[in-house]
Amino acid sequence: MEVRLVHLSKHFGDVVAVEDLNLTINSGEFVALLGPSGCGKTTTLLMIAGIYIPTRGEIWFGDRLVNDLLPKDRNIGMVFQSYALYPHMTVFENISFPLKLRGVPLEERRQRAQRVADMMQIGHLMERKPGQLSGGQQQRVALARALVKEPDILLFDEPLSNLDAKLRLTMRSELKRLQHELGITSIYVTHDQVEAMTMADRIAVMRDGHLQAFAPPEELYNRPKTLFVAGFIGSPPMNFLKATLVQENGKAVVRGASFEVTLPDDLGKVALERAAGKEVIYGLRPEHMAIDPEGSILAEVYVVEPLGREDLVDCRLSDGTIIGVLAPAGIDVRPGEKVRIRFDVSHSQLFDPETEQTLLW
Repeated sequence: MEVRLVHLSKHFGDVVAVEDLNLTINSGEFVALLGPSGCGKTTTLLMIAGIYIPTRGEIWFGDRLVNDLLPKDRNIGMVFQSYALYPHMTVFENISFPLKLRGVPLEERRQRAQRVADMMQIGHLMERKPGQLSGGQQQRVALARALVKEPDILLFDEPLSNLDAKLRLTMRSELKRLQHELGITSIYVTHDQVEAMTMADRIAVMRDGHLQAFAPPEELYNRPKTLFVAGFIGSPPMNFLKATLVQENGKAVVRGASFEVTLPDDLGKVALERAAGKEVIYGLRPEHMAIDPEGSILAEVYVVEPLGREDLVDCRLSDGTIIGVLAPAGIDVRPGEKVRIRFDVSHSQLFDPETEQTLLW
């Protein structure tokens, strides 16, 4: 089922939660709505669900305008952060409750509930109540309840937030596998960019009620269109350095207070056409920097943060700017030690400091 949001807005009095949002989610696609708290992602989801009425704009499911349809008439399945299970009901009763509301006969309810529960690997728990289940099992019950209706669209509101890290990892892969097998159009709200990157076919990045970008994960990561997207996508986050772009000997040179790099010809040509002689913000991810005795940039180790398979070495440049550099685990450097850093300039990003738009893509 294709979902189209056309000039969609939602205001709460003077507060603008979502403003002029335009999105087309293809049939069978898994799309994540990503952004910090208060960006409008949950408000958007609740408008799609029919819980909030839009201030302006249209919501289309396929060729059907659904603005005036009640939630129960939209054939959606919704999974909440809080699970929202009935504590006095068994797993079977929780899963089959939407079918009971539709007047489906008991025997058919049993068959459909059992089939979905087996798919979620909780078929042996049908007589238990939520209080007897782990968090992961409760989340599977909530998902089974959403699926048993055979919905056209699945809506997820941060469904994994209450799970521990290991279980969250497992459920991420299971949700993605299940969605791929069933082919149900899915919209997934999260503030966790790793969750969005690993699960979604495309990600809609939101900020202050406005859409910042809508693209596949690899495009958002490698070719961010705005400074906000560049900083929000990726962990550890991208480093940003104030600089000036100049042309020297036909090359594009980015010169900051404590560093200087020459851009590759393909990037430099585009950059010079758009911002020669202007102030810019130079961006480079920690994994595209290395501590190297042959590096051209001098820095002082500020702190070393072990991450397991690698270390994040925070370094202070001569102008006081702190940058993060990913290094092999157990690297032998200490706070206060002088090091040299090499930039992999093929991964450079450049942004206009006023518009915060990219100067490269």
